[in-house]
Amino acid sequence: MKHPNIVTVYEVGHQNGLPYIVMEYVAGRTLSQQLAEGPVPPRVAARLLADVARAVHQAHERNILHRDLKPANILLSHPEPETRSPEPKTNPKDDKQAAKDAGSESRAPIPEYSPKVTDFGLARRLHSAPGSIPDWRTQTGAIVGTPGYMSPEQATGRRELTAAADVYALGAILYELLTGRPPFQASNAVDALFMVVEQEPVSPRLLTPGLDRDLEMICLKCLQKPVHLRYDTAAELADDLEAHLAGEAMSSRPSGFGYLFARLMRETHHIGVLENWGLLWMWHSLATLLLCLLTQVMEWVGIRNHGAYLALWSVGLVAWGMILWRLRRRAGPVLFVERQIAHAWAAGVISSIMFFLIEVIMDFRVLTLSPAIAVSAGMVFVFKAGILSGRFYLLALMMFVTAMVMPLIPDWRIILLGLTMAVSFFVPGLKYYRQRKRGIQENAANPTGGFQTP
Repeated sequence: MKHPNIVTVYEVGHQNGLPYIVMEYVAGRTLSQQLAEGPVPPRVAARLLADVARAVHQAHERNILHRDLKPANILLSHPEPETRSPEPKTNPKDDKQAAKDAGSESRAPIPEYSPKVTDFGLARRLHSAPGSIPDWRTQTGAIVGTPGYMSPEQATGRRELTAAADVYALGAILYELLTGRPPFQASNAVDALFMVVEQEPVSPRLLTPGLDRDLEMICLKCLQKPVHLRYDTAAELADDLEAHLAGEAMSSRPSGFGYLFARLMRETHHIGVLENWGLLWMWHSLATLLLCLLTQVMEWVGIRNHGAYLALWSVGLVAWGMILWRLRRRAGPVLFVERQIAHAWAAGVISSIMFFLIEVIMDFRVLTLSPAIAVSAGMVFVFKAGILSGRFYLLALMMFVTAMVMPLIPDWRIILLGLTMAVSFFVPGLKYYRQRKRGIQENAANPTGGFQTP
């Protein structure tokens, strides 16, 4: 692979039983060493990263994913005259801004340097040929890379990575070029990984006042947690950076509602625990539906005794909850986040039982407060949405709507409640049950974890 912004490898071989690599000599320093002096002018940062992005895109076109892009793996060399790309045309206003940036005492310019990407030691093929041996470092879920520059999907050890992982790393490098620090800083690697997965980076404009909003948008688009919200390719990132330098309109920018909706609906790193609950939630949907059907039948036949309904829901929910929890514990260790979710579900159960007690205390007709059960269930789904996936907001909304419709159909309200709750648990339960089965089948198909057996 030959590119003016990639360190050239001339030869690879063995000598006296030892491997060797003959590489291009780059006289200069690393970008990491340069950044130790502080952030660089925004226009210099944009031009430098555009060159790096072009080089990374060529690697992607050659079916190579770098997986460890960071300032320490970018060398700064004096460019050859014939390989130096012409500076984009700018208007006088841009020239004044460039002069202002170059004269800033708080920034360290990089005059007459050209970036060169190096260290493909963690690189892998983007697309493997059928029947080829998979990369053992990711086949077993191992996490490889540098925490501060890894994408969320790389930080969680996902097997299938795309070019978007390198795009994220390019955004992290741009962030550091503009602010003088990586997007996430922590005292240890584990905390850094959690920040990459869970938190949003501080706005670059807060760290670098006066930074152009378009350049900030380019940087933050690379750092989006959902893969589909980033640039599809490193070339698209380079196009926007070059458009920004030329004062032209950028090719794309996130749309307001679609951007916010995608952020709201995204999954957190805890979503994997639901694979342990898929089948149990499907059984829970059936148990909930049967409980509501029995309650509705009791009302239809004229049972008006509060104690009957209180006993049914108290004994039924508590007994089923104990069975459900025991089944989960038999399947394996229970994680802390699962205990948090279990507490939220227990709160929903207690509130449902309390509604029946309140009916007795206030001498209400039986099932008068039944719509409040749907409200309580909706609140539990809101809690799950914050911890697991924004998609649970939709289920919460469905429960709230059900609570408003129930008073309009008093003869069928409990059946409506049962159907809504059954769907709310069965649909995600089926999804994560199938996801767990696929994972088991993949592990069975690769029992050696990717190592080639003799």
